Amino acid sequence: MKAYIEKNKERFFEELFSILRIPSISSSSAHAADMKRCADAIVKLLLEAGADSAKVYETAGHPVVYGEKIVDGSLPTVLVYGHYDVQPVDPVELWKSDPFEPEIRDGAIYARGANDDKGQLFMHIKALEYLVRENRLKNNIRFILEGEEEIGSPSLGKWVEEHREMLACDLILVSDTTMISDKVPSINCGMRGLTYVEVEVTGPDKDLHSGHYGGAVLNPLNVLCDMIGSLIDSKGRITVKGFYDDVVELDHEERAMFARAPFDKQEYMKSIGVDELSGEEGYTTLERTGIRPSLDVNGIWGGYQGEGAKTVIPSTAHAKISMRLVPNQDCHKIAELFASHFRSIAPKGVKVKVTPFHGGNGFLIPVSSRAYKAAEKAVAQVYGVAPVPSRGGGSIPILAQMQGILGVNPLLMGFGLERDTIHSPNESYLISQFFKGMESIALFYEYYNE
Repeated sequence: MKAYIEKNKERFFEELFSILRIPSISSSSAHAADMKRCADAIVKLLLEAGADSAKVYETAGHPVVYGEKIVDGSLPTVLVYGHYDVQPVDPVELWKSDPFEPEIRDGAIYARGANDDKGQLFMHIKALEYLVRENRLKNNIRFILEGEEEIGSPSLGKWVEEHREMLACDLILVSDTTMISDKVPSINCGMRGLTYVEVEVTGPDKDLHSGHYGGAVLNPLNVLCDMIGSLIDSKGRITVKGFYDDVVELDHEERAMFARAPFDKQEYMKSIGVDELSGEEGYTTLERTGIRPSLDVNGIWGGYQGEGAKTVIPSTAHAKISMRLVPNQDCHKIAELFASHFRSIAPKGVKVKVTPFHGGNGFLIPVSSRAYKAAEKAVAQVYGVAPVPSRGGGSIPILAQMQGILGVNPLLMGFGLERDTIHSPNESYLISQFFKGMESIALFYEYYNE
């Protein structure tokens, strides 16, 4: 595909720039018309690339773009997922160029959405174009490109459920993540899930004078701190009963494969301003953030927080707690286990309320799978080095939801880099990664059919 890219690269830039110029900010109602305009533009690109059909579908929120190229119904079908919505650009004064007027400098494309995710989904459209025009496409490709990923995909799950037959596939292929580096390519074969709750501890029916009542009644803030402190033991393990029941332990060979990823502890600590790391005993830092579950307090409050002093025992104390889950753990089950455990450790004299919020399950595609092997072979050929398998510590709940509805695994072939500063001012995408991504995706389809 190198020759095809070289011949058409100026056209590729202009086509990509045409959608990067559209401010498709899903979180702003002021950009509703831009969302529709961007969806229409992507339909046009899909049809020009050789899709049999492409259409904008309305949802309860922003539109979904669906397109397909069916070679033979008996052949494997890959469903490409991506999103055309982007983050807001604030603070706009920190941008070195207009965020919606793409600019090439220092070997990279600078614009909002250059990487996340317009640049990466565009690679899939161009891979389709190459395979169709060169008569090399030997499987079916479907596209589902949404406009609400940056706001949590509130409408997509229902839409997928309603169109599950139309979306039938053998694999969900995604480019919306990063590689370790352009020198150490990686393939993300899984991501953690999420359970998020808010807890409330209530003691007296009103705030009390800490001089009149201090030492006589339980202070909900003190109690909450004690309860939270007991959720992780001295070995870094979560103490919620049953929490690890469904966690699948990786064997020595699998851990050795993940250990190939380069990691500089000193540089890691320097980058976040700490002088020591911690976590579950017996696991490396990368394992703790990729293949193991975790629990963190995301916020805690209660009592007087204004300027100066006010001596009260607060009536209530609150905290928000997130738990990152590994594949095979169910987010709803973990929410129930947590609620039961948290209530059970509360002392007499307080009442406890646990409110679950959003969540989603993790997912994993085995490194021995046909899809992973095809991706591994394609990336190795393009980069000249075998890619490292990796797992994302974060969560993309909609992918786990799609996995459950469609009954197939996602594979994340992302080509972004940390240097691209997605969601921040001066988002960019290296042109070298942009081109290598197209090559890798086109080769993936060829090897997936072997």
